[in-house]
Amino acid sequence: MEEEIRVLIADDHTLFRDGLVGLLNSVEDIKVVGTAQDGSEVVQLAAEFQPDVILMDILMPELNGIEATRRIIQEYPHMGIVMLTMFEDDESVFSAMRAGARGYILKGADQDDVLLAIRAVYRGEALFGPSIASRLMDFFTIPPSEPPQTFPELTEREHEILALIAQGIGNGEIAKRLSISLKTVRNHVSNIYNKMQVTDRVQAVLRAREAGLGVEGEED
Repeated sequence: MEEEIRVLIADDHTLFRDGLVGLLNSVEDIKVVGTAQDGSEVVQLAAEFQPDVILMDILMPELNGIEATRRIIQEYPHMGIVMLTMFEDDESVFSAMRAGARGYILKGADQDDVLLAIRAVYRGEALFGPSIASRLMDFFTIPPSEPPQTFPELTEREHEILALIAQGIGNGEIAKRLSISLKTVRNHVSNIYNKMQVTDRVQAVLRAREAGLGVEGEED
């Protein structure tokens, strides 16, 4: 007998949420352990029920699905999160990936695609719907026609530090290069994370490199 996949569903639309519960509970290898109707609730229930996979809507009250995903993955990186949403714009897709989602499926997808995504993410794989996968391929294979925006919300000093972070330089070395204290560097790094809405260095580097920072040949 196959292992049972424990699933938590987060969506603020009752009919859609109930429909998913009915679908998943009709499948032998999947069990719905709980449902949430807003982002704050799904963060709480993730801690309580410890699901294997979470189906997460993006637009929810209290806390949006991307921020909820970020908080959950920060505490429970083993949980697989699949975004199941109506939004397929680039910003939503890449924000979800940066937050730690391992799947991204549109709500109009076939039921079989939803089940496939749950099982794939449970096995530790990443799975994206056909239209989303095509979008990702375009992003990584087609050079941008114009330079990406380089974080206007950051100060000049923060931008300088982010560029060094993107080159893989640690806080201690940054402090030496800029002739500032390590504590000051750490404060700047914390401000950078907050303004960029990322939770760690890896996510900051990913966003910075998407914007062209930290590439070979860039000046310090």
